Amino acid sequence: MRNLTILLIMFLSTLGPALVIAFVGYGSVQAIGRNPSATPRVMLAMIIAFLFAEAIAVIAMLIVFNLFK
Repeated sequence: MRNLTILLIMFLSTLGPALVIAFVGYGSVQAIGRNPSATPRVMLAMIIAFLFAEAIAVIAMLIVFNLFK
């Protein structure tokens, strides 16, 4: 039961950043499709958003790991 709880909490803690990555990716593809000349600026903003979302996921997983250690 404890392992299932840990897995469920880890899944929920990484679901948010995964959704952020999906929405940012979708929005950036739409922006590049509408204005291809703005690709460098859109890509830079997209990469920064991905980095922040991944950092949140890693921090959440570390917190969950330390709570159930």
